[in-house]
Parts: sequence; structure tokens; C-alpha cells
Amino acid sequence: MSENPTLSPERQDPPDAVGETLLSVEGLTKHFPIYGGFPFKRKVGAVQAVDGVDLTVRAGESIGLVGESGCGKSTTGRLITRLMQPTSGRITYAGQDITRANRRQLAPIRSEIQMIFQDPYSSLNPRQTVGTIIKSPMEVNGINPPGGREKRVRELLETVGLNPEHYNRFPHEFSGGQRQRIGVARALALEPKLIVADEPVSALDVSIQAQVVNLLQKVREELGIAFLFIAHDLAIVRHFSQRVAVMYLGKVVEIGDRDSIYNRPRHPYTHALLSAVPEVELAEETEGRERIRLAGDVPSPVNPPSGCRFRTRCWKAQDKCATQEPPLVRIGGNREGHLTACHFPEEPTIAARDEDVVLDPALAALEEATDTH
Repeated sequence: MSENPTLSPERQDPPDAVGETLLSVEGLTKHFPIYGGFPFKRKVGAVQAVDGVDLTVRAGESIGLVGESGCGKSTTGRLITRLMQPTSGRITYAGQDITRANRRQLAPIRSEIQMIFQDPYSSLNPRQTVGTIIKSPMEVNGINPPGGREKRVRELLETVGLNPEHYNRFPHEFSGGQRQRIGVARALALEPKLIVADEPVSALDVSIQAQVVNLLQKVREELGIAFLFIAHDLAIVRHFSQRVAVMYLGKVVEIGDRDSIYNRPRHPYTHALLSAVPEVELAEETEGRERIRLAGDVPSPVNPPSGCRFRTRCWKAQDKCATQEPPLVRIGGNREGHLTACHFPEEPTIAARDEDVVLDPALAALEEATDTH
């Protein structure tokens, strides 16, 4: 594998790169109860971490899930892998409803849905060697590959760009990027059909991020594995994913193919996210981009706003937004499969506006003071 630290150019996926629906999520909800009172505790509320998410992943497809920290991305990934029990909704994998499946019922498909965790330091057992970490899933599932498990582990180490001789080393002997590669090898050990990658590069140095992302891209193309790629780095998602879903406060507010989301977004929140992405280009090339500055943080999921959850930070909000929740539908001008949840969508362009949208009063005052001096 190449150690080139730069992201390879965006690939044009062939028409047959994806297949039939592998995973389907309908109305997925996860509420964490809040208890209070003394001496008898009772439920006084709930953290609405995920609240009605609809999502599909096709075989061999990579779909990105983006949004601000705390919007429910990681919780969604853990619900899909059934590391958490959903409050309501439905999860269908390969035509089988696994929403309420027990441990025995999940056993046959555990090997087909794997996860790469965000932190490469805490996700590996420091008391086990790399060989033991990677072969453990095979032992649990009773898999005996030709040539034995040790041979298979050494092959996986080579696949992810590590030396097979590292078999007997411990996690503390590796760098962060190498540890994440070990996590990738462990996820590949059972030859899964779907991998949920939960911010797999956010804890790594920038120079290492590209190596890991290119590795995952190579794995997807060569092995035909579907990916749900969770991240807050929009540049990484654009490189890796064929479709992109944008989450805000527990809900998907826009979903579509890569070109539609990055070049023709319709939801105001998507516009705000894209305008915040830094681009290393010449000044004259960046003058045509819109600039949007939101005010404040994401509202509390304990008591989210009524109607459209983004309305408290939206420059287009009207009375209707407070009383009616917008459905996630295809609106006029969108391509097929490009869905947006907004009563008053933006124009399908990211070109500069006549006037920048600056909703943060403190930031506006600071910029005005800077201009006057």
C-alpha cells in the first residue's frame, strides 16, 4: 500500500459499484432517560439523541454521515451495529428485521456488520498482542480459515500496510495511525459486508488521516464492503462517500449524492456547514464562495425546539417553522434521491451572496470594528 499522505482524487464510481439495499433504517429513535427526585428517583425527561432517522445503505456503497458534535452521529452508528438498543424505529439488514433481535438471533449477522471506533488508543486491549486482538473475532465466531488463524492475521496486517512480523507486538508499541490500521484489520477479519466507521481519523495527525482514508477507500473498492462513514470533516467525507446525509440535533435534514450535497445544497444548515469548510486555494478563487456565520451552539437535545429544530439558528425561519416539522422529501429542482427537510429551502448553489449571513452579533461587531480600523 502507498504511504502517500495526500488524498487521491475523487473517483467516479462505476454504475455497478453498488447493489441492492443492504441496510434500511426507518424512524430510528434513541432517547436516554433522565432521572431525578429524592429519595425516590423518577423519570423527569429524556435526552433525544436520535429522533426519527431514515437511512438506507446499498451493498458496496459508501454513505457519509456529517454534522456538528452532539448531533447524534455516533449514537446512530452504535444503534445500527446493535451495540445499543433503539427506543423505537426499525432496523432491517439484508431483509431481516434486527431491531429487537436478541443475542442468539444477532449471532449469525454479527460477523457481517463491523465497526471501526473513533479512538485508536482505547479501542484496543493493551494487555493483548496484535495477533490476539485481530484473531479474537475469528475465535468467537468459530471461523478457521485455510492455513490457520495466524496466517490470516498476518495477511490482514499486510493488507492494512503493517509488517506481518508485528504479530506479537502490543498496542503501545505502535503510533496512532498504526493502531487505527490494526482496528481496520480487526474489522476485516470476519469479511464483513458493512462497516460502520465512527470518525476513524479524527484522533489522528493530518498527515496520517489521508493514509487511513486511502486505505479504507482501497478496502471498499477491492472487497466491495459497504461503509457508513461518520465524520465532521466535510473534506474527508467528500473524498470517501458516494452519498452524504446531514444530521442536526438527532434528525437527518438533507441527504443526496455527493455532487448534490456539496455543489447544490438546499437546506440552510448544509449551506452553513459547507461555508465553514476551509479551502487551501488562491484568494481570487475563493472570493466566489458564500459565507455564513451561525449564532450559538446546537440547542439541548433534552428540550429541542418545536417544528424545525434548526429554526433557532436559521436566517430564513418563519412562523410556520415553529409549528410544523418539515418532512424529508424531494423538493423542486432536486435530483432523484436528493431529499431536504425545509419549508423555505435555499437556492441550489454555493456561490457568494450579495451580503454575508452573520447571525452572531459579537462576531459581526468584531468584524465591523476590524474593517473600520
